[in-house]
Amino acid sequence: MGLVGESGSGKTITALSLPGLLPPGVTVTSGSAEMHSDNKQLNLYNCSEKELNKVRGNRIAMIFQEPMTSLNPTMRCGLQAMETLVANQSIPSGPAREKIIELFEDVKLPDPKRVFSAWPYELSGGQRQRVMIAMALAGSPELLIADEPTTALDVTVQKSILELLLDIRDKYRLSILFITHDLMVLNQIADEITVMYRGRIVESGSRKEIMEFPKDPYTRGLIACKPSLTEQPYRLPTIGDFLEGRDPRKAKSSGSNEKTMEKEPILMVKDLMVSYGKGKKSRTAVNAVSFDLYRGETLGLVGESGRGKTSLGRAILQLVHAESGTVSYKNTPLNQLSSKELRKIRRSIQIVFQDPYSSLNPGKTIGNILSEPLIVHKLVGKDESVRHRVVQLLERVGLDSEAMDRYPHQFSGGQRQRIGIARALACEPEFIVLDESVSALDVSVQAQVLNLLNDLKESLNLTYIFISHDLAVVKYMSDRILVMSEGNIVESGEPLQIYLNPTQEYTRKLISSIPGTQAIGPAP
Repeated sequence: MGLVGESGSGKTITALSLPGLLPPGVTVTSGSAEMHSDNKQLNLYNCSEKELNKVRGNRIAMIFQEPMTSLNPTMRCGLQAMETLVANQSIPSGPAREKIIELFEDVKLPDPKRVFSAWPYELSGGQRQRVMIAMALAGSPELLIADEPTTALDVTVQKSILELLLDIRDKYRLSILFITHDLMVLNQIADEITVMYRGRIVESGSRKEIMEFPKDPYTRGLIACKPSLTEQPYRLPTIGDFLEGRDPRKAKSSGSNEKTMEKEPILMVKDLMVSYGKGKKSRTAVNAVSFDLYRGETLGLVGESGRGKTSLGRAILQLVHAESGTVSYKNTPLNQLSSKELRKIRRSIQIVFQDPYSSLNPGKTIGNILSEPLIVHKLVGKDESVRHRVVQLLERVGLDSEAMDRYPHQFSGGQRQRIGIARALACEPEFIVLDESVSALDVSVQAQVLNLLNDLKESLNLTYIFISHDLAVVKYMSDRILVMSEGNIVESGEPLQIYLNPTQEYTRKLISSIPGTQAIGPAP
């Protein structure tokens, strides 16, 4: 069963209520949740804490969205997974260890014995999520609740996790409640889909009914706001459009993304090399990469995590040291400038990070965060107050002046990303690197932010490098695409050309992994 809706729609609270894991101050005021097995009926909402302890891990297990924060960073992975067996089933440590290694094999972890002794930080995001799935299976549950388990993962890793969940469902005869904000993900695996909006179920039915014949405007909006691989609308639809009776898909198409290239590029990257570590432990992240970027262009950089995209973006901005090669901005070689000279150019080149919560200082108000670049770069005139400029920045990204006195934790993910964009705009840049800047957002919020970025690009004549692992989003945003793998540019071209006629097997793999391109599970 897929449970879908935006953040704040009530999906996670609904799921947490089943095993009695609601946060302090949140209670079930009415209703029932009944588990049936062996001709017995158990209302979970009437259970005592002692009864719920027997349910948790044994009959109901959960896997969460971000395994890095769910796993204890001070414990090795195997010992954490053993806790369920030792505590709930009183299994001795020896047999428990063998059981966990067996489960690590079932979830297709490479070298399970090594993973057993590994710390969480030594594993990739997909591997950490597989550890979490193994931990959930340790108690042999009847129901597995998967709460956004693939949201922050690459599309290829996401596909492998979805395939794994279906294999596990069949092998262990599990029921799965899969929570997500992306209907395209559910289109790959769900038998039934339930749509939630503001704490209520607005629609429910089979996968075919929901995906092909959605009745509620909210459901239609969730389906439409994901960038299409076949259409190129002038603007992406948002949930609000459908709730208010508008369908922006009827708006004129922007047609081809082709632009007339200026003769002189604004950015030239030549034979750029970035390595980490020394000697035998040295690893090449960016391998002799070369390309040009033209004013007003959006250059998409796509590939899985660990392929060198972020290292390339940060090396361009001189945030990491390049081993060799050159980066020239307006014919000025950035890697040959002194710190003082580079500081002057930093006004023109900015970056927006993937996670706005960790990139915004939690101890400062939004007003202070946005004031800082204005003051540092002396961008406020004598007759203009800093506060006035901050209000202008907030309005430019669709926020009101009241946001100034609030802190980052008081905003939603989409609002925080708007603040991150406002901070980048404070310096009046010409060129911005967008590093996975929408990958952790709901599809509806993602559409709003992508529309905002395109509006700002047009009104301010900005130039973007747009980094993402999602080829559907990159195709929508980009004028040209570079596909990156193992530190190399393996393919480049116009978005439609890359999608329709990929020349590399790696590119074809990325395309086939895009949610919605094909179903993994059988059609109901």
